[in-house]
Amino acid sequence: MHTLDPLGHIATPFPDKFGIPRQPRLAPHARGVLKLLPPYDREEAVRGLSAFSHLWLTFVFHQVHGRWQPTVRPPRLGGNTRVGVFASRSPFRPNGLGLSLVELLEIDTRQGVTLTLGGVDLVDGTPIVDIKPYIPYAESVPDARGGFVDGTPTTLPVAFAPAAEATLTALGPRAAELRALISEVLAQDPRPAYADDAARVYGVRLYEFDIKWRCDDGGAQVLKLDIA
Repeated sequence: MHTLDPLGHIATPFPDKFGIPRQPRLAPHARGVLKLLPPYDREEAVRGLSAFSHLWLTFVFHQVHGRWQPTVRPPRLGGNTRVGVFASRSPFRPNGLGLSLVELLEIDTRQGVTLTLGGVDLVDGTPIVDIKPYIPYAESVPDARGGFVDGTPTTLPVAFAPAAEATLTALGPRAAELRALISEVLAQDPRPAYADDAARVYGVRLYEFDIKWRCDDGGAQVLKLDIA
């Protein structure tokens, strides 16, 4: 059997699995940096890639431990209804491979090959095992059926408490980008599907920040930001 050699390990804002958008491109400000490893870090290997706006990344669910199961409980169905693993995008798969559509923002070939990507939904350090260009005419099917995930997910309004606002202001140039990323991540409501305690405070890590937040009155409120 052919072995899979990582092309590189992507750096992302998500040090933990909790809080990662459940699909790619839901958080456009979630940027990833993929530096290719030898012998794949040759300029000619990405020749012509800059003509494409989006890429498919094939990756390994390297932080998933445990055996695959024939059925899973997707969060979109409330975490209680089971469907077949092949009717889902669950990470608990027979071969632990995932597929993600990301935006290509930049290619740097000055020292090897580094790709800057937008809208990533991968944990920091994820091994990438293949890159392919997205081809709109062949891969965009506007009238395709989406099954139980048909339609875009509902989102939460996100507000920032004064303590969180003060921390963001102190960050200077980083504030706007981090604010946008926090808003995009929390708007997707990363809480478990069974969460029903409105007073519970959750934590999600983005970059080096530990963000404390809770849901109340139909929205998410960012309480404070600490250095993780």
